Amino acid sequence: MKTRNINLNPVMLFAFAILFTGNVNAQEKKSKTETIEIKSSVVCGMCKEKIEKELAFEKGVKAIDVDLKSQIITVTFNPKKTNEEKIKVAITKIGYDADDLIAEDKAYNKLPACCKKDVAPH
Repeated sequence: MKTRNINLNPVMLFAFAILFTGNVNAQEKKSKTETIEIKSSVVCGMCKEKIEKELAFEKGVKAIDVDLKSQIITVTFNPKKTNEEKIKVAITKIGYDADDLIAEDKAYNKLPACCKKDVAPH
């Protein structure tokens, strides 16, 4: 049986190193996200659906979870495309409070009666 000696010249080794490094950097860039928790005025399943549906259209938002019991909205996002303040403002434009920001009146008035702040969680 014949064996081959594979001669890897320095140029080929350098090329492989660059290709490998490029793939690692690309993977690192894709995985960079931040997660925040925002106290809100959500009270029911309709609130949860509305927040998850409309907030998904915000640039950079990757994942949304609404916990009705604690009234916490957890958002995972790309910090290169958005930030915490923009996400909070987006929530107020949907009609809900976001931490210290109050819901916009026009959006809040369009919410169903069961989604109003003065209604007990259900």
